[in-house]
Amino acid sequence: MNKRLIVYILGWVLVIEGACMQLSTIVGICYHEWADLKYFIIIGLVMIALGVPMVIKKPQSNVMYLKDGFAATAFSWLLLSLAGCLPLWISKTIPHFVDALFETISGFTTTGATILTEIEHLPRCMLFWRSFSHFLGGMGVVVFLLAIIPRLGANQTINLMKAESTGPSVNKSMPKLRNYAALLYGIYCGLTLLECILLLFGGMNLFDALTTSFSTAGTGGFMVYNDSMARFSPYLQTVVAVFMMLFGVNFYVYIAILSKRFKQAFKNEEVWVYLGLTLGFTVAIAIDLSAHGMFEGSFLQSFHQSYFYITSVESSTGMAITDVNHWPEFSKTLVLIATCIGACAGSTGGGLKVSRFVILLKGIKKEFTLILHPRTVHTVRMDSKKVTHEVSRSVSVFFVIYMAIIIVSTILISLNGFDFTTSFSSVLATLNNTGPGMNIVGSTGNYAGFSVFSKLVFCFNMLAGRLELYPFLLIFLPAAWKRN
Repeated sequence: MNKRLIVYILGWVLVIEGACMQLSTIVGICYHEWADLKYFIIIGLVMIALGVPMVIKKPQSNVMYLKDGFAATAFSWLLLSLAGCLPLWISKTIPHFVDALFETISGFTTTGATILTEIEHLPRCMLFWRSFSHFLGGMGVVVFLLAIIPRLGANQTINLMKAESTGPSVNKSMPKLRNYAALLYGIYCGLTLLECILLLFGGMNLFDALTTSFSTAGTGGFMVYNDSMARFSPYLQTVVAVFMMLFGVNFYVYIAILSKRFKQAFKNEEVWVYLGLTLGFTVAIAIDLSAHGMFEGSFLQSFHQSYFYITSVESSTGMAITDVNHWPEFSKTLVLIATCIGACAGSTGGGLKVSRFVILLKGIKKEFTLILHPRTVHTVRMDSKKVTHEVSRSVSVFFVIYMAIIIVSTILISLNGFDFTTSFSSVLATLNNTGPGMNIVGSTGNYAGFSVFSKLVFCFNMLAGRLELYPFLLIFLPAAWKRN
């Protein structure tokens, strides 16, 4: 393992995070929060001071194997979270370290699960940092580093990109990955700015518009109000719902559109399945809500409520405009299914990913076809291209690990003594980076009542889910630390 190169990358993480903390300092100045902003100044400067020597000292070898890329990514996220929680903890905004760490990991992994019960009492600079952590973590801190760090060659770039990208695989044929990383962030910032403008147009103040846009862009869900989006107008709720859906789309589709490769963009099978699932879940839940007389039996109101929450959980944002615990059981079941399927690969969303879901279903169909017709030559295809055996195997193994983590985590969380729905849905919500689950951790609930041990299990799940399992799990394997 190229430890010197990993330290170099971690140095950049410290420098960039320390610099980003100064944005919260500016917010603190604007709201005259002098007692709180000093923590961002001091901690940010210390981080920069620690990071600069790590960056200045160049690694002797630029060789980076895939496991190095995975390790660098995993340690970057751990360092990002540990350093990022310091202002919340040292300022006593969140007095207990594990709670502050939980809140910060939830922010950077764009999970949006919270231990806070009175969010509105927090200083604005702290609320800004919570929401901005979604924005930093949404597209991925390593993708951001690829766009700005000098002296990283193609070998390091592709292996870092593989480690942090969401979905079955990275397109190895993409030329100039550094340029693509910059373009991805350009699209990301552009969509965020557009949403912010539309929210301002609808009457939101600047602070609310910025923090809401950051939370939507990262598909995180942290809001500055206890009731999330419930207090805002239907126009503002609809704007947020549409952008939650847009941020759940594969960003390479947007690149194809900007490159005028419209045919390639509109033939993307995963996006059509994603949109189809969104519409299907929305209509089914709207009918169920209307049939049970909810929202005065109005189908349009039920459709609005259903569309908002389905785009919220499918994109793994986790914002809410109503208490889903009061919904019928059928609707809540569909919500949990949408939580697991998640968004598209290459988006800022979480979950299993639509592409994996499609490949798994097609793989099952292939097996039944071969049982019925053993001599048939049947291949799994995605976007009219053959899915290789390696990709199919990787998706299958991913699903097995995914299910194993759910089972083990649910057993561990059940030690708290909460009901099964709470334990099970909280595991799904953290591993899929969604945030809210059901019952105690529902759309109006929180994670404050869980034990320290359970919160650490949730932290593990959030990091593992955001890093697509492999990079984070790899650092716990002794073989990963042996010489190449």
